[in-house]
Formats: sequence, structure tokens, C-alpha cells
Amino acid sequence: ISDQKPLGCWSVKHGQILTCPVVCNFETHEYIAVHDDKVLRIWKDEDINLDKAFKATLSAAVCRIHALPLGGPLVLFRGGAVRSLDVLLAAPQQEIENLISGEAIRWSEAFMEGQQPILIFTTEKDGDFFVYIQKPKLSSLHKYKLEQQESAKPLCFTAHITNQTITLLCLYSNDSVYQVLIPLYQDTGEEEEEEILSKSLLLNLSVSGAVLKGTSFVVLDKDHIAVLGSLAAPGKEPRECLTIWNTKFQTLQASKELPLGTSGQLWCYEEKFFLIHGKVLTVIMYKCETSSLASAVGMLKDSQTPDVSSFVNWNTLEDEELVVSFQSQESVALKAESRMNLRSRRSTVAEEQPETLSVGQLLLNLKDASTYVLESELKRLMAKAPTPDLQATIGCVVTALTDRCKRNPKYYPQNFLQQIVETRDLSYSLCPDLMAVALEKKDMHLLQICLERFPDIPEEITYACLNAFLSISEAHLQSIDVNLDSVVCYIDVECNNGEVKTEIVENGFSAEMDQDMCDTKMPEESQSRRDGESCPVGPQKAALLNAVLHSAYTETFLLPHLKNLPARQAILFLRYLYYLYVKCSEKVNTTLPGIRCPTINQIMDWMCLLLDAHFTVMVMLPEAKELLSNLHKFVRAQVRFYSELNKIEGSLRELQRLNHLRESQTYSIEVLEII
Repeated sequence: ISDQKPLGCWSVKHGQILTCPVVCNFETHEYIAVHDDKVLRIWKDEDINLDKAFKATLSAAVCRIHALPLGGPLVLFRGGAVRSLDVLLAAPQQEIENLISGEAIRWSEAFMEGQQPILIFTTEKDGDFFVYIQKPKLSSLHKYKLEQQESAKPLCFTAHITNQTITLLCLYSNDSVYQVLIPLYQDTGEEEEEEILSKSLLLNLSVSGAVLKGTSFVVLDKDHIAVLGSLAAPGKEPRECLTIWNTKFQTLQASKELPLGTSGQLWCYEEKFFLIHGKVLTVIMYKCETSSLASAVGMLKDSQTPDVSSFVNWNTLEDEELVVSFQSQESVALKAESRMNLRSRRSTVAEEQPETLSVGQLLLNLKDASTYVLESELKRLMAKAPTPDLQATIGCVVTALTDRCKRNPKYYPQNFLQQIVETRDLSYSLCPDLMAVALEKKDMHLLQICLERFPDIPEEITYACLNAFLSISEAHLQSIDVNLDSVVCYIDVECNNGEVKTEIVENGFSAEMDQDMCDTKMPEESQSRRDGESCPVGPQKAALLNAVLHSAYTETFLLPHLKNLPARQAILFLRYLYYLYVKCSEKVNTTLPGIRCPTINQIMDWMCLLLDAHFTVMVMLPEAKELLSNLHKFVRAQVRFYSELNKIEGSLRELQRLNHLRESQTYSIEVLEII
């Protein structure tokens, strides 16, 4: 997720529909999906075509598959029956019983209690809600009826098991959370009578007149829950928010506004929230500490303020509080992984001494400090002994510097920022505003460093860097300090006129072959041939473009941006890619000399991507005709050359085999006829 790159993508055929969420089998590292209700598919990462993956057609419609770390996947059918995946695969067409009559399953979850898998699901029929608890290994089924609530009905459920007791939490339409306790029975028989479950009020989702209309929620620990919904305050427009509540003291602990909207779904796994914010999957790290009355009272006092988001603290480090207003962090919330601490404010105030200020408090105090004081204090902060959160601390330092750059256009600590990026293991998500500021300031050297070091740069920023590199003049680049390590070994610069030249001896490409492949020799062919011999850009621009070629990307996300590249820049970039392609073909191992040089695969991928994005424009532009023709002839020459090599591959292997059989001490002359 930090790299923003899909690792795999699989799709069903046209007309087929995935009818339940795909899960991963923890034991076999396989994916399990169901399409068209009854067709089971199982595949692994290396499988490309889903249609060729394992297929099993079942006898009944599947509602949901639950993957357990130790118990193996459980399959819940729409009729209420449960089977383990192994039992189901042994006989896919086995008869599946119908345990619920006229009821629709609304929610389900699976747990491991010791060595015993347990599945709990809720159903609805004519406004009544029922709870089922199944123990597949013991063939045990218990059914309960949920106590009705006047003028309100449950919207969603969640549950957890503690001390042989299932705690079922229900979010109702009256903006309240209710709790239901269900003991785990040890008997294996079914219940003869339908027991009615009574519920108790756990939490009212309201604070200072504002009411949270929840859509989904998760349990964080015994004292905290997270609720996703729309917060409606009197006289204000409803705002979608992610909130955390203290159920022990009935207080709103923290809130985060989500202005781009959500899908209404919230997931939680290993102290991370997962939710869809706009079109982006957002991951937010959190940490819950032991609930105390001091922290609850502090939060309750803060909640009296008119704006709920004013006391939000979503960027707190694990061991230090980062006091930064949520409003200033809104633009980076989508890409940055945030952490929060639910800690006692009383203990924080008691421990905070002038000489041991937290990172957040220090940055807040330095907000209006002079440039010299700011940089001196930040350097001193980074010089401290390494801690588990040092990387995040450095990210906060960079964010503080970029925030000042935004407030003061004349301020830009170029050398300081370059030093931080070069010496620290950072990523784009830790300082998402850095490259935007560098683009605004036209700091090409810093952009080059970021492209070479950051593993998670969004495609939009990659394109912006490419466009900036291609647009900047060669004269301006002469005065800029750029790292030339990736070009000095294969680009020669003539001091007289600055023309960049190289001496080319192509691998499998000759003038005679060129003439054989083209019936009509173009008048400007000699000039066309020189396109591959002379680098179309200076060494500074070449080094910057090499940094772009090294940046990771996803074709699907980059292509829409690349189509916006002006035609002139697109042709220049293609000429440079063609130049690199010719240079790589000089070498037997198709590898450019130097440090961090582009590989042949990177060059070919970018060349294909650029042609896909601008093929129509390239064909129509007269200035691109020679380049495309030259590129076409060179590729055909390479194909012919490797085709000839393939013809003698068998003979070369036989020669290699004979060399192994020959005695090393015996001198002989042999003549091998290659047919």
C-alpha cells in the first residue's frame, strides 16, 4: 500500500459476477473467490489467467467465505449451512442442508476459540433479527432471537470473544450502540427453544448536540470502538467522519473529517484502519492505550468546542505527541500513514519538561521562529540517538520545512532538504508535500534525488517531473548541480559547441542490413542514422530523465497523465529513449555502463508506454516520421539478428558439449560443419 502499486490483478469473464468477497487462505497462500453464486475459484499469485485457475461448481449458493489463521477457510451458504473448505473440495456436489427458512443473512464473522472454529451470523425476516452460532467440528447450532427495539433496527454488527463469551455489538438506526452477551455452550445438541437475547445500551453517538449517523464500526479494544458515519451538527452541513469513542466513559475520543466521501465501509486489521476515501484506499495507523478518567474528561472538555475537528490529533508518533492541527494535514491525509495515541493528557502535561519537549510541541514552538533557529533546532533533533520512530520524526521535520515554504515563498532551504533526503531513508508518504514544493521551486537536483530514492511516488508526480525535465532549457540546466553518475560513462560532451556525441557500433545492425530492409532509401537517411548516434539532450537533462526511468510506476495509472505530455516533449523523450536503446544494443549483455543507468527493460517499457499514449500524434507529425522510421528499421534489424542467432543455437550447444567431453591434456584440431 505504501508503494501504491498493484501486485496482481485477476478478472472473470464477461457476464460473470463475483458474488462474495475474495479471501486469502493463510495456510496455502491461495486466493479463494466465488462467482455466479456457486462457482468456486482457487489460485495463487503466479497464476495470471483466472479462467484457467482451479474451478469447482457447488450444489448451493455461497453467502460468504471466512479465512481463519489456523482453522482453515469456512464456507457459509445462504441457507445457513457451514462447511470447511477441505470438506467441500472433497465432494463439491455434496448436498447442502437449508437451516434457515425465509431468512436473509445480514452479517457473519468467524473466530477461533482455542482449537475450535466458531462462526456467528445474523439473519432478518419480517423485521425480526436472529443470531446463529455454529461450531462446524461439533455440528453444533444455536439460534437466538434479538430483542426488538421500538422505532429502530440494527444497521450493522461486530463481535469478539472474551472468556468463553461472545460480545455482539449492534449499531442501531437511533444512533446508539447496543451490547449483547452470548455464552458459548459446551453441549453439542441444538437448542429446543428459541431464546430471546436481551441487549444493553453501550454508547450514544452524540456530543455537544452533534449526532453521528453511523454506517459501520469496529472494535479496537475493550474500551474503544471506531465508528464511520456522517456527523450532523445543528445549523451545519453533515460531514463524513471517522470517530473513536471511549465506551467506558461514554466520550468521543477523536474524530477525523473525510471531505471526499467514503463507501460507508470500515475495516480494521493489526492496528490499522482501512477505508475508501474518495477514490483512494486510505490506511491509518492507530494505538490505543489504557483508558483513564483523566483522558476521558480531557476529551469531554475539548468536545464542548464548536468544531469537533479542532482537537483532533491524528499524526502523533508512537512515543511522542505531534501537536499539528488537522487542517494543515488535510492535504496529505490520503497518502500518509497516520498514527494516533489515545493517552492521558494529565500524564503528558506532568511529564513535559522544557528540556524534554516532544517532537510535536517542539515543531509547534518553532512555527514562527527565525530561519536560523528553525534549522539549528531541526538539525539538533535529527542528530539524536536513533529511536524506533526516528524515520517518522524526520518526516515531520520535512513537513515542517515545506509548510514554512508554503507560508513564506521567499524561504526555501535547498541544501538542508537535499541533505535530509540523501542521508535519511524517507518515502513520499512521509513527506508528500516535498516534491510538490520542489517542482514549484524548479529544484531539479532535489527532484532527481527523490525519484531515485522514494519507492512510492504517485504517477501524477512522476509525470509532473518528466514534463518539467523535458521543458527546462539546456542553458538553464548548465547552471544547476545535477548528479551525472548515470550518464558520464556513455555520453561524451564536446567542449567547443556542447554537442553530445557517441560512437556507435550496433550489435547486429549494419548499413548493409539497413539498405536490405528498406526498398527506397530516404534522402535524409544519413541524418536519420545519426539520430541514434547523437544524444538529443545534454548530460544534465539525460541524468534527470534517467531518474524518471528508474521510478516505479503502474501503466494503468501513468498512461492517462502521459497522454497530456505536449507533442514536442514527447518526440524529444522518444528520441532519447531510442538513443538509449541503440546504446544498450552495442553491448553483448545489453547493459549501459555507469551507476544507476536505465536497464534495457526500463527503456523498452517506457518506449512502448510513450508510443501507446501518443501514437496518433507521432504518426501525424512530420518531424516524428524520420524517428519512427529509424526506430522501426532498428527493431527489425534486431529481430533479424536474434533470429539468425537462434538458428545456430543448436550447433553452439553441441560445441559446448564436445568441449566438456574433450580431455584437457589432449591436443587436437577438429572441423565442425554448421548446417
